[in-house]
Amino acid sequence: MLNVLYEDNHVLAVEKPVNMPTNEDDSHDEDLLSLCKEYLKETYHKPGNVYCGLVHRLDRPVGGVMVFAKTSKAASRLSDSVRRHELKKEYLAVIDGIVPQAHGTFIDYLTKNEHTNMVSVTDEAHGKKCILHYDVLQVKGLRTLVHITLETGRSHQIRVQFASRNLPLVYDQRYSSHPGKGQIALYAFRLTFPHPTKKEPVTVEHLPPQKDPWDAFEISL
Repeated sequence: MLNVLYEDNHVLAVEKPVNMPTNEDDSHDEDLLSLCKEYLKETYHKPGNVYCGLVHRLDRPVGGVMVFAKTSKAASRLSDSVRRHELKKEYLAVIDGIVPQAHGTFIDYLTKNEHTNMVSVTDEAHGKKCILHYDVLQVKGLRTLVHITLETGRSHQIRVQFASRNLPLVYDQRYSSHPGKGQIALYAFRLTFPHPTKKEPVTVEHLPPQKDPWDAFEISL
């Protein structure tokens, strides 16, 4: 069932469920782009293929807010906004450990191994520059809830930048040395983008599900 968060004639913003691919992959599991197309086809009784433009992605294990384009013009303008870093992504994450500073900025150069799909920190000559800003929201026990704003949207960026500082995300099966069993504690809770025709900013929000590890914290918009 598709959870529609915002919709008009040009854009469709929805909640991406955790562990659902953004678009079709080798697993052939149900994907979000296909769900959006089916929703548009059924809601508006459209015959044949339905247009739905994919302009950004979330890693498969990560849930949260995504926006799709309902027209090719909207897709072109939203894609331009992504290239100009005008599409602002904000995340919540639960860190396995105590983040020492209340606020901070991480700047790293990351490289991706296409064979293993693993990302690692490297030097300026061999990697792509990645920048994120974070604010500590709450600390419970040995876990920290942080609010993250990305300046760059690289694959696995948040996970690697924190893990490389011995602050892995809770239940990160790929980058934590002791992940435990659970769903990775990373959620794209807020997305702000220039509307493709009105040009005014649109903000769409949705909170992570209130279950482990999120339910240990008091989270509100």
